[in-house]
Parts: sequence; structure tokens; C-alpha cells
Amino acid sequence: MLQALAIETPAATVAIAADDVRETLTYRIALYRLLSGAFLEEPSVEFLAALRGAESLQALAEAGLAFDDDFLDPATAVLADKLAIEYTTMFASSGGFPPIESARLTGRLKQEPYFAVTQTYQRCGFAVGKLKFFVFEDQLGVQLAFIAALLERCAAALDRGDGEACRQLEKEVKRFWTQHLGKWVRGYARLVQKAAEHSFYREMARLLESFAEEEVALLALRIADEDQARTVVPKREIQVEFNPDEPVCGACPTSPQSVLARLEGPHAA
Repeated sequence: MLQALAIETPAATVAIAADDVRETLTYRIALYRLLSGAFLEEPSVEFLAALRGAESLQALAEAGLAFDDDFLDPATAVLADKLAIEYTTMFASSGGFPPIESARLTGRLKQEPYFAVTQTYQRCGFAVGKLKFFVFEDQLGVQLAFIAALLERCAAALDRGDGEACRQLEKEVKRFWTQHLGKWVRGYARLVQKAAEHSFYREMARLLESFAEEEVALLALRIADEDQARTVVPKREIQVEFNPDEPVCGACPTSPQSVLARLEGPHAA
């Protein structure tokens, strides 16, 4: 996508290509932010009010989403309460299927994907901000917000004419999709569509699946769907790398103060 900036063509043509890239970035950022807001935590009254505005509903309809009356008719506060129950039932209760990469791929929490994304966030200068409830770093909404933040950096670099920075950031996005999102979000989105009772989560999951397919195609990636929409994920054996010659002192810094910066997600404080 960003290679258009490197082609030796007349200046006018390059300007048009840059405008197309910027427009595509804006579209992608908006969808990442929307989907992050839908899955990061229970949707707030403010989030739902904005989503049910006339312009938002029209844009979502043009994207192929078809909400039922259970989303369109209730008062916003009533809708927020109903979706909080649905969110807890599907994503946060015993017997549900949390939108967490470790859980979806290994059947356990805080496994290799968790530590891998945490290292990636720190390397890129991001950290998870305070939310209403605790959230794991490999949670779906956090991962989507991270990509949105990378693309916002890319857009800023494009605005100042730094094509090389854009390309490096796009490589980071490709790497993250290959190592994380591409492995599980498509199958997981299909599972949510089948399990959701409320049209909000059914349609958000449908949007997630179609957008994920778009991103995989846009980034020219070949990634197997390891999630496969499984209702039950077998627990993998826990593999621990341990060096018996290394002293154990518990002195390694793990406090939030050691993190470089906050992840600027839609619900971050």
C-alpha cells in the first residue's frame, strides 16, 4: 500500500497516491478503533450513543451491518445494561469464551502470546491504560487498539512526508498480524456470531471477520486460522524455560512504572 510513495512518477501522480493512502489509513484506523471499543470492555452509554447516531448508523449500514430492533429501539441506558449482561455472559464468565489470544490458542491465560505482545508493546513504547476492569495485554480490544495507534503514527509520518517511517510502521503492523491477530480473530469472530443473542455483538463480530479478511489481503499475508471457531479449546501443556544456574531473587522490575508509555486506546484513561 505504502509503496506508491516510492514510485518515480510525476509529482501530481505521487500526490494523488499519497491522498489515497491517507484516506485508506483513516478508514482503517476508524474500524480498528470501533472494533476495539466493541470488544475491549462493556460498551459505555457514550459509546453506544455515538454509534446510534444517524451518520454512524448509515455508515455501518453501508458497510453491510444490519442491527435488529434490540439495538435500535431501547433507550441508550437500557441498551447499555443489556449489553453489559451479554458481554459478561460471553466474554467474562465461567463457560464463556474470553477474547484473549492465550485462551483461544492454548486454553490457558498468560501464556506465550501474552508475554510476546507485552514485549512488543514495550518495544514500541506502548502500555495498557487504566480501564474499568483488569484486562490482559493479549485481549482482542487491546490488540486492535495497538494497531490503530501504530497506524495513527503512520498517518502522522505520511503528513510530514516521511514515507520511510510509514513503511517501517506498516512492517510492524504486518508482523503483529502474522504473529498474533491473524492466528485467531477470524475464527473467533465466527464463534461470536454463532453464540451472540444480541444483534450488536453478532454484527460487530461479522464486521470483525470481514475486516480481518480485508486486512490480511491488504497486507498480502498468508496466515492459517488456528482458532477455528472452537467452542472448547484444549489446554496445552505448560512449557517453561528455566535456567537452573540463574539465581532467583525476585528483583526484576515488573511494576507499571517500568512501562514506557500508555496505549492510547478508545477507553484508556
